[in-house]
Amino acid sequence: MTHSFNRLTTIAALDIGSSKVCCIIAKISRDKRINVVGYGYNASKGIKNGVITDLNQATLSVCNAVETAEQMANERIDRVIVNISGDKIKSVIKSASISLNKNHPVNENDINKVISKGINKINVEGNELIHCLPMSYRCDRGEEIKDPRNIFGEELSVDILLGLIPDNMFKNIGTVIENAHLEIAEKAFTAYASGLSCLVEDEMELGATVIDIGGGTTSICSFKHGHPTYFSALPVGGNNVTNDIAWGLTTSTTHAERLKTLHGCAFLTSKDKEETINVYPVGEEDDSSIKQVPKAELISIITPRIEEIFELVNHKLEKHGLRGISSHRIVLTGGGSCLSGIRDVASMVLDKQVRLGRPRNMLNLPDNLCNPAFSTAVGLLLFALNYTEKKPGKIINKPTRSTTGLGHIFGWMKQNF
Repeated sequence: MTHSFNRLTTIAALDIGSSKVCCIIAKISRDKRINVVGYGYNASKGIKNGVITDLNQATLSVCNAVETAEQMANERIDRVIVNISGDKIKSVIKSASISLNKNHPVNENDINKVISKGINKINVEGNELIHCLPMSYRCDRGEEIKDPRNIFGEELSVDILLGLIPDNMFKNIGTVIENAHLEIAEKAFTAYASGLSCLVEDEMELGATVIDIGGGTTSICSFKHGHPTYFSALPVGGNNVTNDIAWGLTTSTTHAERLKTLHGCAFLTSKDKEETINVYPVGEEDDSSIKQVPKAELISIITPRIEEIFELVNHKLEKHGLRGISSHRIVLTGGGSCLSGIRDVASMVLDKQVRLGRPRNMLNLPDNLCNPAFSTAVGLLLFALNYTEKKPGKIINKPTRSTTGLGHIFGWMKQNF
């Protein structure tokens, strides 16, 4: 589906993370160019491992980020496209097939018919449906086809990727958004949005997995043939590294975060044994109480946690059948990916080609946002711009309400499509 912009349209992205909350406000021009006009971010509170733990604190974090973005943009917003994270997200594949007229090639109506059959009466079993994405087609149960149009056959089948999150987790996010006097226009998984901002076209086509290392959650999204094929997440991230440092060196979490940023590395080198770093014992912030420890001691705390994260990722990829595919690339992003040496450790543990990803698929992006920590927020804007998902008209075991995502987002964009 193509869209034409009749005038400037305002969209807003809200990235709610365990370490920060970020809001970006942008204008979309007639030629579908995104121009960021305001942004704001601050440390998040009331959120742990992607889960809302304190509604009031989380709401305040959202309000502060949104207000800063509104002041810069000189514009009020009332709807946002929001990221969804947490280690309870999961993906399920649903298949469907229809009979074809063997005397006529597959057309658009056939494609719409098989998709409609696939998404009809989806049973989400106590989950909120976040994504509903056709992945691949087959004619007569043959090889995977990206676009079946004009192909002859007797049967057309499709695999549809469903992205799910437990109802209660989504309700808590919705409550925070509502308390901030905002509405959810649409939602996207964290790593999916990051992939839209970080991956190049060839990576999406040939196969790549985005690993977004946030503060409390490591989000995973695999791509192939230009679309997602798998969603997952882990309840560990950069904050776990910081907490390990605080415990190991008996210092405050604030100072531990500073040590990680200034001196941290994902692997140990011979020079680390010779260098020393200054550590403030917890509760003592004056220079007279500084103790000096070998830098190697700091690195020896960081390395096991980083290796553990990638071992857990490896287990996820193995279950999905991606571990043994050497051509499948890994792209690291998120604030946690900024740790020195993390790419080398990921390559060693995962035994794959690894690169660091940052927002790259948007022109004229402010310098402050050209950082892996903002991959998700930028990707949410791209997700809104290219929204094509079709949601089912009926969902089993859920309260009755509108679930047509296209209606939500196109209404939000002021009927400019």
